Order: sequence, then C-alpha cells, then structure tokens
Amino acid sequence: MFFPVFALLAGLIILVWSAERFIEGAASFAGHLGMPPLLIGIVVIGFGTSAPEMIVSALSALNHSPGIALGNAYGSNITNIALILGLTALIKPIMVNPSVLKKELPILALVTLLSALLINDATISRLDALILLLVFVAYMLWTIRREMRSKKRAHSLSEVPPQSRPKPDMSLRSAALRMLGGLVLLVASSQLLVWGAVQIAAYLGVSDLIIGLTIVAVGTSLPELAASIVAARKGQADLALGNIIGSNLFNTLAVVGIAGAIMPIRVESEIFSRDFLVMAVLTLSLFFFSYGWRKKTGMINRFEGACLLLSYIAYTAYLLNTTL
Repeated sequence: MFFPVFALLAGLIILVWSAERFIEGAASFAGHLGMPPLLIGIVVIGFGTSAPEMIVSALSALNHSPGIALGNAYGSNITNIALILGLTALIKPIMVNPSVLKKELPILALVTLLSALLINDATISRLDALILLLVFVAYMLWTIRREMRSKKRAHSLSEVPPQSRPKPDMSLRSAALRMLGGLVLLVASSQLLVWGAVQIAAYLGVSDLIIGLTIVAVGTSLPELAASIVAARKGQADLALGNIIGSNLFNTLAVVGIAGAIMPIRVESEIFSRDFLVMAVLTLSLFFFSYGWRKKTGMINRFEGACLLLSYIAYTAYLLNTTL
C-alpha cells in the first residue's frame, strides 16, 4: 500500500509543478513566435491549465480505467464550483462580469445539457466524443474571433492570473526546453498518478470512479485552486469565476471527448443519477447566485460561498460513506 500512496502523492505534486512549467514555457515560446497576447491567453493558458485533466483522462482511457477518466472530468467540475468558488467567495465576494452572465454561463449550461443527452444511453461512443470535440473546437474559434474583434481585451486577459500572462522573459531555447520538459513530466506524473489511484482503489475495494471523483479530481484542480485563492487575496476574486467556467468547459468537452475518442466509455448508472446531477445542479446554482435573489445582481457573496463549500463537503462525505 505504501508504494501506491507514494506514487499518487508524488504524481500529484509533480503534476502541478510540471503544469506550471509547461504554461510558462508555452506562453513564452508563443510570444517569441509573435502570437498575439490575447490568443496566448485563450489558447495556451486555457489548454495549459486543463492539461492535467486532459492527460490524466487520456492515460486512464488507455489503461482501461474509464472511471478515473469520467470521475476526473466531472469531479473536477464539481470541485471547481463547490470547493474553489466556495473558498474564493469566502475570502472575498466575487463580482460577476456582465459578459459571464450573458455568454459564458449560458454556454456552460447548454454544454452540460448536451453532455446529459449524450451519456443518457450509458455510453460515450466515439461519435459522442467527436461531437464533444467539434463543439469544443467551435467554441474556441468563436471565442477567439469574438475577442479579436473586441476593442477591449480586458475580459479575456482578466481570466488569466496576472502572474501567468504571457511575457517572453526567457530565450526561445529556454522556453522550448521548459515547454517540452513540462510536457514530458506532465505525461510521466499523470501515468504515476493513475497507477497509484488504480492500486489504491483495488486495495480499498472501491471503484476507480470514486478515486477519480475525489483524490484525482482535487489533485488535477490544484492549479485552479491556487490561482483563485491568490487572486482573491489580491482583491481580484472576479478572476476566479471566468477561470472556473473556462476550465469546466474544457473538462466537459475536451477532457471527456479525448478520453472517449481513445476508447468508448461505459457510463455507470451512478454517474448520471449522482455525479452528473450534482454537477448540473451546481452549474445552475451559478445562475441563481450570479443573477441575485433579494441582493445585488452580479455578485457571489460569502454566504453563498459557504453554501457551495458545504455542498462539496456533503457530497464528498456521501461518496465516502456509501463506498468505504
């Protein structure tokens, strides 16, 4: 049992560290190539912060552990909303950008509905995966086109922590080495994490889905957690919501799509009736909190943050109570 636990913890630590190195290197490399900062913010940083989830889910599918793949994607979404936004709002109430209310939140709701329709037959086929990936590509192209046409680029850049904004502060060679090195470590640490998670699940007699929904989901969401808490402490809590919505769109479309394209996934009944339902309810709660109810519209306050955090604690406790 020692080696699987060590592999899991080491994998998580290296995963978070290498993801940061990859983002830094990729952003600087893109800057040297003359890519517009806006495009770097949307594509490079967006892919970079979701790289842990994508690689872990892809390797899980290759290793015939679909529970970890889906648990990682949907569990990360639950963690992002309930745990990360909850903690962030407790530290400092989150002001909601009007653009988020009008565009990003409705898109996330529609994507969640599309996912529900696709997994309703208890299978994510390669066709389902292709649909998710095509929607993801369309969303990315639409976002890039919209932002490139906008006179003000502050919205897209505000979704990226200031310390992560692309600055070619290293040579092209150093940037390339850091990017490639980070990618290699990402893959290696993800493989280590998946192996440890599968072994622990077998030892405890629980499904790999539960491990994916809890330990792996929290581990791969650590970059978002760190960025959101830092932003809140610096008085920029509004950055967190944009980060979380973007991350959840990546997870629902790209992460699940990539895993399903590698290998069709059988969706266990509890995923739809329990985990996906929790994710959908939390997504809808963002509308309720953001639009306001007897309070100022466009803000997630500390009480609502506490409600989100308590919902995460209750959900996790229920998972552990019913499986251990």
